[in-house]
Amino acid sequence: MVDGGWKKSPAERKNALARAPRVGIPLAMPSPPPAPTQIFDRARLAARRQRLAPNFADYGFLRQRVIADLESRLDDTPRRFERGLELGAAGGELSARLITSGKAADMVAADTASAFLEVARARGLESVLADEEDLAFPPASFDLVAAPLTLHWVNDLPGALARIRRSLKPDGLFVGALFGAGTLTELRSVLTDAETELTGGLAPRLSPLPGLRDMAGLLQRAGLALPVADRDTVTVRYADPLRLLADLKGMGERAAFTRGHGRPLPRRVLARALELYRERYAAADGRVPATFEIVHVLGWAPAPGQPQPLKPGSAKVSLADAVRRAQKDES
Repeated sequence: MVDGGWKKSPAERKNALARAPRVGIPLAMPSPPPAPTQIFDRARLAARRQRLAPNFADYGFLRQRVIADLESRLDDTPRRFERGLELGAAGGELSARLITSGKAADMVAADTASAFLEVARARGLESVLADEEDLAFPPASFDLVAAPLTLHWVNDLPGALARIRRSLKPDGLFVGALFGAGTLTELRSVLTDAETELTGGLAPRLSPLPGLRDMAGLLQRAGLALPVADRDTVTVRYADPLRLLADLKGMGERAAFTRGHGRPLPRRVLARALELYRERYAAADGRVPATFEIVHVLGWAPAPGQPQPLKPGSAKVSLADAVRRAQKDES
């Protein structure tokens, strides 16, 4: 086909092109991923850990439970780890126990507070000042990374898990425990109702926490193989909810929001919340419960020859058949 318009002289064609509107097709430039929302003030958290270090053991009953549980889970694996890393190590108790038991040949205790690292060094451990949000270890540095009750304070949890994955050698193991979404349901409820009742508004008072299903998905997203996530629900009974608040302070578990994400809690709101706590939850002996949901997570750095999960639909026996068989055996 010939467009008759191109029978014009070169000069006419040039003028025609100059007058013609220029139609451009914008190029879709990839935009960088949005930075994670900074909910937690990491500097404030580090300063808090530094202050509470001298009396931390007095409030460590939940951490002791987690350390014992992680140690038991590691005992269930046939592996002996050559070099491990403990994140949020405090005084490095888990690391010391793994070395003493022979489960690990060497451990590095990492924390954001130098006061804790002094305790770890006194135990004979190698220690390093390190933030879970900015791990600078070379790739494939460890065959074990443990994180007892620390990752729920991370702003970028997917990024932290990905960095943990990179720091692991092939077939290295990550184990961790963090507070989950079912933690302090009683306190969340009364604070919400008290503030709504007295001010007509609501501000963040307790940290947002991940759920069990969230953690299972995040482990996969980080590239960890054979991920496992389960929960341990612990109910602690207090003579008064004020004692719960004191324990949270001693544990370093009070909220530490960045500027703009929270505001001071009015005393009248706190007083009303404590009143509601006693009214709703006190047992016959006057004691009140506080629920802590501890989510345990585990995943392996991928490696050749590693067992693979079955593909969906490849099971030879259905769950329904297994249940019916079990019921028949019991009858």
